[in-house]
Amino acid sequence: MNQHSGSIVLIGMMGAGKSAVGRCLQQRFGFSQFDTDQMVASKFGMPVPEIFSTHGEHAFRDAETEMLQALAPSGPAVIVTGGGIVLREKNLDLLKRLGAVVWLQADEATLFKRASRTGNRPLLQHENPRNAFAQMLQARLPLYAKIADIRVDTSALTGQEVALAILSKFKRYCRQ
Repeated sequence: MNQHSGSIVLIGMMGAGKSAVGRCLQQRFGFSQFDTDQMVASKFGMPVPEIFSTHGEHAFRDAETEMLQALAPSGPAVIVTGGGIVLREKNLDLLKRLGAVVWLQADEATLFKRASRTGNRPLLQHENPRNAFAQMLQARLPLYAKIADIRVDTSALTGQEVALAILSKFKRYCRQ
């Protein structure tokens, strides 16, 4: 972790609340915010679901890694990542260099319910989205655990409450 960056990197499964919490941290504490999914969408000039359907997941993951490599916040920032960013080993090192990695966790049922709300998650476009989600979650859990400096359970908290919990744990983490 780059102790001097003062940045917070949010990781976790889709539905964990990374985007909402990132906005809360930005608004409440004045952090700059970088959202890797938004950055990739901007690069392609289309929304993430369209990138997946037009160019495929591999092209999306390549662009995601490129965004991480180019990311160099000039001051404290919150970096919001997509749920699958941990799938590439190279990304784990890049994330750790950006700041304290905060894993937003929740139980599987809560995550799936939240992730399914919009209906536009490309990786849930399956005959059995619940099963696909469970398999993705099981594959990613060890990766989130491997990289996380801080963990916050978002299951029963509002975005503001999660932001406050992160800041409290972040302050303690930085004093270590």
